[in-house]
Amino acid sequence: MPKKIIERFMPKPETLRNHKHLQMFGKLLHKANLWTLNRRSAPAAFAVGLFVAWMPMPFQMVLAAALAIVFNCNLPLAVALVWITNPITMPFMFYAAYMLGAKILSHPPQEFAFEATWQWVEASVFTIGPPFLLGCLVLGTIFAVCGYLLIKALWKYSILFKWKSRNQH
Repeated sequence: MPKKIIERFMPKPETLRNHKHLQMFGKLLHKANLWTLNRRSAPAAFAVGLFVAWMPMPFQMVLAAALAIVFNCNLPLAVALVWITNPITMPFMFYAAYMLGAKILSHPPQEFAFEATWQWVEASVFTIGPPFLLGCLVLGTIFAVCGYLLIKALWKYSILFKWKSRNQH
């Protein structure tokens, strides 16, 4: 896995250290491994970021940062990956989560029309809420495990490729 490509897309450490919502972590943000990109921190950061991206909640970046601190993985990468969930991808991701959760729970999928009101949320919590949340948890776990294994394999392949090219010279 080309380290420079990943680093190009990651937010800068200074930007994250100074982010108003991440200030609550204080001195925990000074742990060196949170800012280094290596074969251990990158796969774990992918797992954290992809898992949190599936969680239907505000302030996903804060949760990703907290989990990156707990698991001692690359914080900028974990935080950047939560932006997979954005206004364009969110409807598709969350619809897939709802359908999967309904299938797991053997609930017939219900038709619904989203409304950005508190009344709609209250009315929907007990009807579409359980399948939706279960689907988010299952897909978050699947994507986290797959992301972890994929990045670990790509990193290993990259190292083997470099060794092979060095030996040929």
